[in-house]
Amino acid sequence: MQTIPTEKHPLGFFLPENARILMLGSFPPKREKWSMEFYYPNIQNDMWRIVGLLFYGDKNHFLTSPNLPEIHSGKSPEKIKQAFDAEKIKAFCIKKGIALGDTALEVKRLKDNASDKFLEITTPLNLQEVLQQIPHCKTIVVTGQKAMETLLSVLHSQAEPKVGEYIRITYYGRNLKLYRMPSTSRAYPKPIEEKALYYKTAFSDIL
Repeated sequence: MQTIPTEKHPLGFFLPENARILMLGSFPPKREKWSMEFYYPNIQNDMWRIVGLLFYGDKNHFLTSPNLPEIHSGKSPEKIKQAFDAEKIKAFCIKKGIALGDTALEVKRLKDNASDKFLEITTPLNLQEVLQQIPHCKTIVVTGQKAMETLLSVLHSQAEPKVGEYIRITYYGRNLKLYRMPSTSRAYPKPIEEKALYYKTAFSDIL
């Protein structure tokens, strides 16, 4: 019987001192899917397009070469691949007070893909430790069902907000808004503009 290896999270939490919002996904895709060394790295994930659309009116704002096609797959031996600009995204998050992390620190991929459906989370985040490092944070934004399920297990709670909405929680004496946002993966088949409307609510305090 084949043993499934455990993967450790390849990125550390991104926690600006001024962070007022903590965004939590589940776990990054396999590295061959990355276009940058930062959160939501897959060029097929629309997180940074949604953020670009909301804050700058341009879904291509965080692309390294906004005027190039996302993937040029002609017969040339060189492929021009579009990518997200990690440094531009980090600067934006620091300016706006957005922290980023995932709900899983260690996982097993039950199938050789990036699907949350086949992700077994062996070690969840230590939320108390994370929040201690961002004392101004008042809002947690969770992206996707797997991330929400994992966070609720950490909170020892069964209360779950509806997609696009929030509930108020108290965690170690801190009053927080907990938002449930739709996944930004294209496996969740909604137009970017429709997803952006949900995220606009969560970002309303910093827009």
